[in-house]
Amino acid sequence: MLKRESGASSHRGTTRREFLRGSVAAASCMALTSELCAQQADPDYKLEIAPLKLEVRANHFLETIAYNQQVPGPLLRLREGRSTSIEIVNQTKHSEIVHWHGLFLPPEVDGAMEEGTPMISPGQTTRVAFTPEPAGFRWYHTHTFAGTNFKLGQYTGQHGFLFVDPKDNPARYDQEAFLALHDWHGQMLAANDGSMNPVYDVATVNGRCLGFGEPLRVKAGQKLMLHILNSSPTEVHWVSLAGHRLLVVALDGNEVSQPRAAEMLRLAPAERVCVIVELDNPGIWILGEVRKHIQGAGMGIVIEYAGSSGVPQWRQPAALVWDYAAFAAPLEQLGTEVIEVPLVFQSKFAGHGTMDHWMVNGKSYPQTDTPTLHNGQRYRLLFQNQSTDDHPVHLHRHTFELLRLTMGGNLLRGVHKDVVLVPAKTEVAVEFTANNPGSTLFHCHQQNHMDAGFMMLFRYA
Repeated sequence: MLKRESGASSHRGTTRREFLRGSVAAASCMALTSELCAQQADPDYKLEIAPLKLEVRANHFLETIAYNQQVPGPLLRLREGRSTSIEIVNQTKHSEIVHWHGLFLPPEVDGAMEEGTPMISPGQTTRVAFTPEPAGFRWYHTHTFAGTNFKLGQYTGQHGFLFVDPKDNPARYDQEAFLALHDWHGQMLAANDGSMNPVYDVATVNGRCLGFGEPLRVKAGQKLMLHILNSSPTEVHWVSLAGHRLLVVALDGNEVSQPRAAEMLRLAPAERVCVIVELDNPGIWILGEVRKHIQGAGMGIVIEYAGSSGVPQWRQPAALVWDYAAFAAPLEQLGTEVIEVPLVFQSKFAGHGTMDHWMVNGKSYPQTDTPTLHNGQRYRLLFQNQSTDDHPVHLHRHTFELLRLTMGGNLLRGVHKDVVLVPAKTEVAVEFTANNPGSTLFHCHQQNHMDAGFMMLFRYA
């Protein structure tokens, strides 16, 4: 592990809201009153979900919801194998939930109502306790329905970093920083085919636009570890650090088989990339979105070497380049003790000016099938994207290994993730071992696709 030194249709939306309302009653079993909380030992961390006016530029405020009055929320630094407790207070007018993305947790704690985690009612205080694993860069975020309301769900500032330190922790780098990419102030606009998709006019790194706030200050001759998260509700982002190469050492918090230097990174929604930067080019540089219009909307941060002065510099890359396979090792042949599970992604046009219905194997959640998993069995998921959209798909409570990125493509091993981007009209194959019994949610991590039915559950026998 990495070490350190010092909008759905009205029918689909109503269905999910009914599910949400029904789960509120179950939440009382998990809730703690303020008096009971006071009688117990102090939690390791406290999260307050509450409205916030976020200043993204000088005198430019966005109304959102956040954790502990900050965006991103506080860094939760946990120790692998050591139990932790987190108290959550919901100070909003809506039922909420916190998903611990990338951790191997029981479904009643994981943070998805579809799996059975209780919702947190308005004004309610809840405490969760778990033993975090695996080690690495994870994150936490809301997991609620938003529809076309850009003040709910992942459209808000409800995201934060979670890092599980390994049991042993030798030094490998001198400084680290956590960076979150996010899009804001969206609206639904009709695409060329008449469907509705979000568009944004503000983009940030750690809740601030480029040039607003303090730079990331570094020292020449040191190694900088960057943990980068794409917390955007819907958008893929490409980022580069002018004047430097980025040594990719982990994807979604899991060490890659072949660390390699890259000129830029591509992060789909919910993906994380960990890179080491050799600080060997003193000056003042920009780490930002490669596409000019998105960097212009604010997605960037200044990297400032000690003793340097002047205007921040940017060098425009010539092309968008990224390939998961660059960090994998070749695989000679497929395993035989594997059960294949085809998952076909399609959309159903719902009419001009409305959001599409998204389907897995011809059905939208909650009418989707519920495949049965057997503990200890190896499964091969065949993601067959027959739609014209790319999809960042996420499997809860498990990690999968990339096997093949195109139909008939080379076999891979050594890249373990919990989110993978499946491009339009392609097939991606992954494998995982069913080793964490309980209801397990699978979904597209785009808020609008998830809200429009792109979800399904696996269950264990």
